[in-house]
Amino acid sequence: MPGRQRPDHAGENKLRRSKLQKSVTALAAVLAGAGTAAIASAPAEAAVGAELKLTAGDDTYISTGRQGANFGGEDKLAVGRLGADSKIGFLKFVVPAGTPVAGARLDLVTVGGVAGPVTLSRVADDSWSQKQLTAASAPAIGAVIGSAGAAKKALTLSFDLGAVVTGPGVYSFALQSSANAVTRLKSAESTTGPELVIATTGSTVTPPPAPGTIEDEDMPPPPPSGGSGNCVTGAKLIPSCGVLWGAAAGGFTTAPRDTALKQWEATSGRTASIFHTYHKGDEPFPTKSEIAMARDTARPRALLLNWKIAYGSSWAKVAKGDQDARIDRFAARIKSTFPENFFLVLNHEPENDVIAKSGSGWEAKDFAAMYRHTILRLRSKGVDNAINVMAYMGNEKWMAQSWWSDLYPGDDVVDWMGLDSYVSAEKGYYHYGMFGDLLDRKAPNGPTFYDWATAKHASKPLMIAEWGVYHRVGKATDKTDGFRSVLPELKKRPNIKAIVYFDTKKDDQGDRDISIDGSKANLAAFRTLAADKMFDVKLR
Repeated sequence: MPGRQRPDHAGENKLRRSKLQKSVTALAAVLAGAGTAAIASAPAEAAVGAELKLTAGDDTYISTGRQGANFGGEDKLAVGRLGADSKIGFLKFVVPAGTPVAGARLDLVTVGGVAGPVTLSRVADDSWSQKQLTAASAPAIGAVIGSAGAAKKALTLSFDLGAVVTGPGVYSFALQSSANAVTRLKSAESTTGPELVIATTGSTVTPPPAPGTIEDEDMPPPPPSGGSGNCVTGAKLIPSCGVLWGAAAGGFTTAPRDTALKQWEATSGRTASIFHTYHKGDEPFPTKSEIAMARDTARPRALLLNWKIAYGSSWAKVAKGDQDARIDRFAARIKSTFPENFFLVLNHEPENDVIAKSGSGWEAKDFAAMYRHTILRLRSKGVDNAINVMAYMGNEKWMAQSWWSDLYPGDDVVDWMGLDSYVSAEKGYYHYGMFGDLLDRKAPNGPTFYDWATAKHASKPLMIAEWGVYHRVGKATDKTDGFRSVLPELKKRPNIKAIVYFDTKKDDQGDRDISIDGSKANLAAFRTLAADKMFDVKLR
């Protein structure tokens, strides 16, 4: 978390998002097989035959006679010609991960009919956005895949896309007309904008595997290159290919964490394979709701449990055995109620809690001793399903401290390396940058965090245990570039095996907004990220 470490994740700013609730309601209707649901995302378990209507994440048009003009905020799309000026419409849709597609149709609403036949073409480059697209920057347009609008009084246009939209992913299209007149269509800024109507089945799309680089002791061999097969997790929840997708939602609010996560999943379009929650001291966990989330057969999730075990005590006292009864109660609870594999973080972001004073009980070496003692005692009590994550802040200030390296408790008690790190979307503000910047922070003249973790602990998979793109509250800023920067970094950094988003409208200081849905553009960019097949990993 940026800034000061959250004290205990108690609710602070009650946030009730009506649009999230609407998404959950619509989602429930689909799962119940209640026919058409006008939602912008679909779960893998959509009812057989259910019809999903996806709104355009981006739509705009260009004018060749006005090369630098942008029309992304217009409530209409213009298609056709006026003399030498050609107007071309662009549409982009995100079919969420796991959606079983049986057929697809594009529906458009005209404004007063059509001026002539309108053709639809595929656009291979989907990196454009409606806020930035101009004639000068427009991507190449592919071959025509459909035509409609022969009747000039037509109030709607429809294109059969069953042969084009065959599964989850991002789909971009261009609308053109050779008529020497302009057809105007309702855009997503209106109440009846473009819709991609998806017919679903009970089948799922199997993603092509991408073999991982870190071996798990119980990981199945990767499928042959170019073949078919699922990305799955092994004994230490390391994916055989791809990257685990996770989240913590509803931070610093009174919303129940399971409810907040389900709403976040409906909004983002993907189930979080990792459910991150926070506990302290003698709190009994995993809770009933956390266990229910992990055992949801339709949407299974691995728990990522953060435990501030030294709450009300100190690291040094825990290391000396003063909290063994607390550790033993947790061990007994796990043994009797939760045999599933789960991630365990002991006191995430410990750098923030270090008191570099001899005898304080909170020195870096005390943290390492506390961590070792706790894990070894849990193991002695038969807890063999806890997968331990050492979660650093990776902040330059702390990495420059002489005691920073003393925090590490040892490879024998750490299963995953973890990093909690954020970037700002505001240029010139603290930690402005892209996804790669949060990985590459370093002490003066030292290695970056990613380089350090992968060199010093090459056998350990890396989890970005908290990440997010923020702006100051009241300083709304476009986050789309930050979200779009994630996939390229993951593709070139094979040690990253999991990323977990921390979503909140206000941080622990009340001044940073790390949510994904502050604007239509932000949400569309995040959904595009969430829909990528890289995150199609099956828990087992």
